[in-house]
Amino acid sequence: MTPEISPTAPIEWRTARFTELAADDLYDALQARLAVFVVEQQCAYQDADGADRRAHHVLGWRWTPSGRVLAAYCRLVEPGVKYAEPSIGRVLTSAAGRRQGLGKELMRQALALHDALYPGQGNRISAQRYLERFYGGFGYRTVSAPYDEDGLPHVEMLRAGR
Repeated sequence: MTPEISPTAPIEWRTARFTELAADDLYDALQARLAVFVVEQQCAYQDADGADRRAHHVLGWRWTPSGRVLAAYCRLVEPGVKYAEPSIGRVLTSAAGRRQGLGKELMRQALALHDALYPGQGNRISAQRYLERFYGGFGYRTVSAPYDEDGLPHVEMLRAGR
């Protein structure tokens, strides 16, 4: 059972390279990714794709009466791994943390990290089609025709360098 996450509880943000992640943090991230992408979205795919080792991970926790719960997560993959540009991916908010603005705050955190690490470089993502407007709000524009990725309609989007 997933604990209730209070929208008023402060969020604790942490960014870390793969080698800096504590075992519990890595476990929480992988568990959340499986819960959202494999179980909720019923999308069987190879989550451990090797890119985690060449990424910064953005983790957002909230405290509940039963302890710390990972409420939001994404990774910022180095340029040259997925695309020529850096790429944000595996963007998620836990089921209990949705409708609280965490997705927007997560993207603000990830893009601030991107801009600090890769000034002037663009950021390319593979976005589920229904999220085009969401990512557009962060300056991304659609740069491909729709395509199927793991059984879900996606588009490639690019945010110009800042």
